[in-house]
Amino acid sequence: MMPMQNKYDYLIIGAGIMGLSVARSLRSQYPKASILILDKEDDCAYHASGRNSGVLHAGFYYTADSLKAKFTVDGNRTMKEYCRQKNIPINECGKLVVAQNKAELTQLFELEKRGKRNGSNIRIISEAQASELEPNIKTYQKALYSPDTASIDPKQVCHSIKGDLKNLDVHFLFKTQYLRHTNNTIHTTQGDFTGTKVISCGGLYADKIAQDFGFGHKYTMMPFKGLYLKYTKNKTDIKMNIYPVPNLKNPFLGVHYTKTVGGDIKIGPTAIPAFWRENYQGLNNFKISEFISTAGFESKLFLTNSFQFRELAFEEMRKYNKNYFISLAAAMVKSIDTKGFSEWTKPGIRAQLLDKTNLSLVQDFVVEADKDSIHILNAVSPAFTCAFPFSDYIVQTYIAA
Repeated sequence: MMPMQNKYDYLIIGAGIMGLSVARSLRSQYPKASILILDKEDDCAYHASGRNSGVLHAGFYYTADSLKAKFTVDGNRTMKEYCRQKNIPINECGKLVVAQNKAELTQLFELEKRGKRNGSNIRIISEAQASELEPNIKTYQKALYSPDTASIDPKQVCHSIKGDLKNLDVHFLFKTQYLRHTNNTIHTTQGDFTGTKVISCGGLYADKIAQDFGFGHKYTMMPFKGLYLKYTKNKTDIKMNIYPVPNLKNPFLGVHYTKTVGGDIKIGPTAIPAFWRENYQGLNNFKISEFISTAGFESKLFLTNSFQFRELAFEEMRKYNKNYFISLAAAMVKSIDTKGFSEWTKPGIRAQLLDKTNLSLVQDFVVEADKDSIHILNAVSPAFTCAFPFSDYIVQTYIAA
């Protein structure tokens, strides 16, 4: 849809789940405001928003003082409400987090403690109780049960929100790449557009856009490639989401079983360090400047071994070995046909912010703003789950206040 004007109250850069949800919150708060969403791709949800697992998380991984903890429980509820209202399918199969030894059992109780503090509906159950829910489960003495974890189709949700916004007179302009700005005029490949307020939801390029506006200079985006393997033998060998106990020092949750909204079984994701921002496959979207920058930071992380990056990199690279990848998932169940994993799904890239000052991965959402622009810098998982309340928070905190 071509915009009918080049001046708007709100200019949103990026048509992923955050750009769409921010527009939804703005329209709810300001029914008569003019809003334009720009995106460099052909349609919405082209990158992380359309390539993620589709899992609606339940809010028990995150420390109590984090924005993730603040929004995940409410986000889970409101996203489900939206899907029911729009007749979008939800697979409410729940999730089990399993332990493999005594040390991981201790971590299970830490997750339960975090979850209860965050208002998450979770509980520790016995191995026998876990087996009643998922007969194929293999765990050490206990498991953590999350009945509210569910799966949806993220692309279907995004396209539904896009349709809602169009009906509410929100304008979209695709194939429109941000180039630079002069004050609050955005220069793009489709011309210039001015906004009273510019809101960047730029995903993999959020840091670049923010830095162009004078924000986020201590950060850079580190891309991590996520791969999933689909189990094509049947849909019945696994009934629910099964996750390992994660390493809470980094933001990745480890290889796990996902039950998709259609009932399919897949394992993943990897968190393989990528070498440029859209490093999905082969040399597609290769940019030499991104390669040099990303490889430079990855070299620093490897040499300093910050947040145990060296071990993470070696471990993740091993997951290119299909047999090893499958073995990690097989350890969480009693029986699975390893030959049944035969189809790689569409790869995704996690837009993970790195703090350059201390070479650490940023665990929480990051927003920086002034009176003219707002920059959502680190909308990583569970941003899809959190999208509605997180967007309301952005509007209330940085616009309505």
